[in-house]
Amino acid sequence: MTSPGSPSGPTLSTPVDDLLAAALDSGGDSLETGRFIATFREDAVDAGIQSLSSSGMRVADARDFDRQAVSLGDVGDAEVLVFPEIGAAVLSGPAATERGMTAETAVASDSPVEAIEPEYFVFAEQQTLESLRTHLTDGDTDGVSEYLRGFVQAAEVIARDLGNGRRHQVEVGEEETLVLGATWGLVACRVPQSTRSGAGVKVAVLDTGLDLGHPDFTGRHVVHQTFVGQPVQDLHSHGTHCIGTACGPKAPAGSTPRYGIGHRTSVFAGKVLSNTGSGSTAGVLAGMNWAIANRCEVISMSLGSQAPVQAAYTAAGRAALNNGSLIVAAAGNASAATGAPANSPTIMSVASLDRTLAPSAFSNFGKVEIAAPGRDVLSSVPRPTRYGTKSGTSMATPHVAGCAALWAQPSPSLRGESLWRRLVATARHLPHPAARVGAGLVQAP
Repeated sequence: MTSPGSPSGPTLSTPVDDLLAAALDSGGDSLETGRFIATFREDAVDAGIQSLSSSGMRVADARDFDRQAVSLGDVGDAEVLVFPEIGAAVLSGPAATERGMTAETAVASDSPVEAIEPEYFVFAEQQTLESLRTHLTDGDTDGVSEYLRGFVQAAEVIARDLGNGRRHQVEVGEEETLVLGATWGLVACRVPQSTRSGAGVKVAVLDTGLDLGHPDFTGRHVVHQTFVGQPVQDLHSHGTHCIGTACGPKAPAGSTPRYGIGHRTSVFAGKVLSNTGSGSTAGVLAGMNWAIANRCEVISMSLGSQAPVQAAYTAAGRAALNNGSLIVAAAGNASAATGAPANSPTIMSVASLDRTLAPSAFSNFGKVEIAAPGRDVLSSVPRPTRYGTKSGTSMATPHVAGCAALWAQPSPSLRGESLWRRLVATARHLPHPAARVGAGLVQAP
């Protein structure tokens, strides 16, 4: 795929929504963006950078930015952006093609580069290019670019209205069953009985951002960063919902039931998906690199696509575990084999359960480590609505992230691989195949 005005492929600074618009306009169904991801061999980051520089590429390094918070739009005319915590880099389409560094290139055994792969699109709730097309009337794909731009413009108008201080009534789904003053998902995970709060634990949620003015997060320690060239303010709602489940308050205002698990955690909100709910491997890797560099004990990713196992995600998961972090990711909603990045062996894959604790029909299967409530989950959403229900493995994943934060709170030894083992060992056994539910239903301590 080539981006508009760039016959040999997209540059690093090409916005992900422009890449997506080009892919939709082309009429194909490829998930490839046209850029490439190079993964270095272990402990070969500096050698990899030297190799890329020697080939004549202009290289940017995330370490040159404060707290390694860098998006592709920040690197000027660079052709490569290196993520040193992970040991991977994104290459622009033109630079990679010119030097023969594409996914078809054979990598020499003595090269510091282990693999070169296509960069893929990723989505909130694991939607596909085809599902995006269904949003267009009469199957008209000629206006896809206008559709995406119109979506963002409308969202920006809403954001301005919210900034003017409008107040609206809280809306809560009538079907939500209140048990012990908490949502059914928290009850199933035994969260209300836990005395832990997640205090002192950093939880990074890499998604569409957060409604920074949501009253339920007033006074909370929130570190936020964008990796997609748009403000962190969540104009989609997916990210606010996921952060709410993992890190929301213990006692929301009014009659709203408790929906948050780690109510005293430090929140790291990384916007790796745009306001259309779309992103790419590079943006996700940038967020993962940032979260690992900041030593977030838990990294939650409710995103992905039906793409193969990718070396860069596997390297990111390994780097996280080696640095005391645990990455949990949504298995996917395609009723098919687990998608990326959850299909990497170093990332914990989360499946979805219905209220009956049976696997959700949409939930992917195969590589699954653990399961959590994912159907009709109540959590925070951006103002003016404030609360709402969503379904998907995206909703299951922050249940695991929140419970992981509770387990990690009192014991510095429960980090990385040991935290992974504890979650699996304490899961509630379910009478369903491991390929559907892994070790079972995640439980709070």
